[in-house]
Amino acid sequence: MFDPRNIETDYENPIEIAEGVYWVGFYDPQSGLHCNPYLIIDGDEALVIDGGSRPDFSTVMMKILQTGIAPGQIKALLYQHYDPDLCGSIPNFEDIIKRDDLKIISATPNLMFIRHYSVSSRLHPISKMDYQFSFSSGRTLQFIKTPYAHSGGSFATFDPTSGVLFSSDLFGGWGSNWELFLNLPAECCACMNFSDCQQNQPNCPILDILDFHRKIMPATKSLRLALQKFSELPFKKIAPQHGSIIRGRDTIRHLYEKLFALEDIGIDGIVKEHDGFKLDHILEQLDANES
Repeated sequence: MFDPRNIETDYENPIEIAEGVYWVGFYDPQSGLHCNPYLIIDGDEALVIDGGSRPDFSTVMMKILQTGIAPGQIKALLYQHYDPDLCGSIPNFEDIIKRDDLKIISATPNLMFIRHYSVSSRLHPISKMDYQFSFSSGRTLQFIKTPYAHSGGSFATFDPTSGVLFSSDLFGGWGSNWELFLNLPAECCACMNFSDCQQNQPNCPILDILDFHRKIMPATKSLRLALQKFSELPFKKIAPQHGSIIRGRDTIRHLYEKLFALEDIGIDGIVKEHDGFKLDHILEQLDANES
């Protein structure tokens, strides 16, 4: 039986974050933005979530092999949006897996771009899969649409078997003092002043997460819609594509409260109610240009 208390953060090897669910990412102490590819193993089948960039492929693939999975056992590659830090290694995966029936799964708006990475695999829109994927055992992953968080085709993946919510960019963060698991003392969950750390930490991981959402998410509405959808799921852990894995009732609740209250996200932090723009201004300019 998987015991989360026995998790060891040996970044040179795959790390089991829930039973049959592995982090297979690349740890770079110089990077402020860590990417987290994940592997789900179910019997003799496997699925990769957000497989990573081309330069990181050798590290990711080596960790997959260290779990005991052979490349040919990977039956699907799942991409929750189309950024190159997720999709850049698709041709590498195709070359080493060598399955004619390998599935590349994503939302239709994402597949418009992902097709430029893929060389040989069939593309499967989640809308034509009834927003779910099933292993041969019957274990089923659920896909949750999170439009414009951060792209139009963004979605998250929930695994009811493990209780892990793969949240893509949502709940992600950046910062130089990265750890795979976010470990907040009780005092941090009660903190209201991010500019004066009572724990004397060099940086605040909560502030790193909030700043990430302000810059990556397009608008306040898209973030709040996604958070509302997630609240309907019985998840136990949140595994984002960037930043740290989040667990623990108090930590998750604290982050939920802070993110839902966040304002001035993306364009909302730049433009206020059209900034007083009036259509008459451009009409007057067009008239002046014709005269």
